[in-house]
Amino acid sequence: MLNNDNICANQLIEAEAQSWDFILSYMRPSCIKCAIKLGIPHILCKNPNPIMSLSDLIAALPNLNPSKITFIPILMRVLVDLGLFNYHHQQGDGYSLTSVGRLLVENDPSNKRLIFIFFQLFKIADFMSDWLQNDLPTAFETAHGKSIWDYCAAESEFSDVFNEVMASDSRLISNLLVSDCGEGVFEGLTSLVDIGGGTGTVAMAIAGAFPSLKCTVLDLPHVIGDRKGTGNLEFIAGNMFDKIPHANAIFLKWILHDWNDEDCVKILKKCKESIPSKEKGGKVIIIDIVMEDNCSNNEQLVQSQHLMDLFMRITCASKERSEKEWEKLFLEAGFSEYKIITSLGLRSLIEVYP
Repeated sequence: MLNNDNICANQLIEAEAQSWDFILSYMRPSCIKCAIKLGIPHILCKNPNPIMSLSDLIAALPNLNPSKITFIPILMRVLVDLGLFNYHHQQGDGYSLTSVGRLLVENDPSNKRLIFIFFQLFKIADFMSDWLQNDLPTAFETAHGKSIWDYCAAESEFSDVFNEVMASDSRLISNLLVSDCGEGVFEGLTSLVDIGGGTGTVAMAIAGAFPSLKCTVLDLPHVIGDRKGTGNLEFIAGNMFDKIPHANAIFLKWILHDWNDEDCVKILKKCKESIPSKEKGGKVIIIDIVMEDNCSNNEQLVQSQHLMDLFMRITCASKERSEKEWEKLFLEAGFSEYKIITSLGLRSLIEVYP
C-alpha cells in the first residue's frame, strides 16, 4: 500500500483521476478520426437545419451496422466533450457543429481533415524513448532510417501527401492573411517570392488579391514538378540555400521552424541578399510561431505551442522560438529591425527589415 502520509485523500483522488485521463487520452484522436471517416462533421454541415437529431444523424451514417446503432450516442458524447459538436438536449437530443468541428468538414476551404489523419499516421513520438538512447539526430530517423527531407525526396507518395497537408494548412492561413492583414503587409509591393511555397496555395491567394504583385513560388524540383504559373504567378525550381530570386519581399510560411539556428541564419542571409533596402520597400515576411510564456492567458495555445516545439525537435532537429530567439537570428543575419504584426492563432506574422 502507498504511503500517503503527506498527501490528503482529496489530493490522491484528484491525482488518480488525472492519471486515468492520461491513460485514456490516446482514445481522443481515435474518436475524432472515427468521426471524420464516418463523415459526421460533413453530415451535420449539410443538414438543412442547424441542429440535427440523433435519429436523423444515425440514418445518414453510411454502412452503419444496425447492431452498432446504440454506440453512436456514446461516441457523440465524447466528441461533444472534445468540443467538436454541441449537444442540444432541449431540442430532442440534437447536435450541431462548433467552429472546431467545422474545420473537419469535407471540402471546406479551411478544413484540417487531411492534416489530422496525416498526423495520426505520423506517430514519430512513439520512437522518442529509442531516439533518446541512440545517436541519431531525430526520432524520425530512428523510425525511418533517414531525415524527413530525404524521405520526402525518395518516397513520392509520402511527398505528395505531405505537400497536400501543407497546402491544406495554407488555405486557412491564406484566408486570414489576405482578409485581415493583406493591405498592410502586401500593399505597395511589386514582387514577392514564396520560399518553400509547395503547390502555391498561399501565393495564389496573394496573387489573386493583388493583381499588380508578381508572385513567385520557389521550392525543390520534386515539389515544383511540371507546375506552370499563370498571370502574375510563376513557379521556379531551386534551393533556398543556393539562390533566392530577387524581389521586394521574401515570404516564409512555417519554413524557419524546420531548421536549426545555423541554417536559419544562412536562409535569412540569402533573403537579405535578394531584397532591396527598407527605404526601397525591401522586407522579409515570416509566418511562424512566437512562443508565449507560461503566464499567457491562453493556456490551450501555450500547450499547443509546447507540443509543436517537441514535435519539431524530434522530427526535424529544429525548434519553435521565443521573441528573443527570433531577434537573435535576425541580428546575426544582418537585419536591423523587425516587428510582430499580428497573431494568427498558433502562429504570428513577423516583418523583418534590412
